[in-house]
Amino acid sequence: MAEQAAEILLDRVRSGEWELGQKLPGEVALAGQMGVGRSTAREAIRILAGKGVLASRQGSGVFLTALDAREEWDAVLARAEILSVIEARTAIETEAARLAAARRTPAELRAVRRALADRAARREGLEDHVDADTAFHRSIVLAAGNPVLTGMFDSFTPRMREAMVEMLRRRGGFGGDADQQAHADLVEAVAAKDPETAARLSREHLETLAAGLG
Repeated sequence: MAEQAAEILLDRVRSGEWELGQKLPGEVALAGQMGVGRSTAREAIRILAGKGVLASRQGSGVFLTALDAREEWDAVLARAEILSVIEARTAIETEAARLAAARRTPAELRAVRRALADRAARREGLEDHVDADTAFHRSIVLAAGNPVLTGMFDSFTPRMREAMVEMLRRRGGFGGDADQQAHADLVEAVAAKDPETAARLSREHLETLAAGLG
C-alpha cells in the first residue's frame, strides 16, 4: 500500500501540482486525498524522501525537493555501455594516478608493485585476469589517498568488472606483454613521483581500450 501511495504521490509531483520547494499538505490531508491511512501516507512520504523527492523538516512539514525520483545508481550502472564504463574509469583513474604519484607512501608503493606482479601471474583465465587487473587499479586509487575516489571506484566495480569481461570476450585476447608493460610503466611513474606522467599513462591506457571497441 505504501509503495502504491508513493507512486500516486509521485505522479502528482510529476504533474506539477506543487512547485519546487513548496510545502505539501499534512499527512492527514494527504492520506484523505489518496484514500489511505495516515501511517501509509507517512511511509509513502518516507519512500519519496529516500528517493530525494521530498524532505521532512522537523516542526515545519514536508517539502518538495525534486520534480522526479532520481534513478538508482545501480540501475544506471547496469545499463551503461562498455564505452561509458571506460569513460567513467578515465575520469576516476586518471586523477587517482596523478594523486597517487604525488602522495603515495613507501608501503602503498609496495602494495601497488605486489598487485602488478599478481596481475602478471594471472593472465590465463579471463575472469581471474579481470579481477587481478581490477585489484591493481584499486591499489593505485588507494595510493591516491582520497576516500571519495576510493568509494566511487568501489561502487563502480561490479559494473566495471562486467564490462571488462564482456569487452575482452569480444576482443578474444587479453593479458599480452605490451598491456602488462603499460601497467608497469604506470607503476614506475608513481614510484618516481611524477604526477603528470602517471596521469598521462593512465589516460592513454584507457583511451587505447576505448579505441579497441571500434
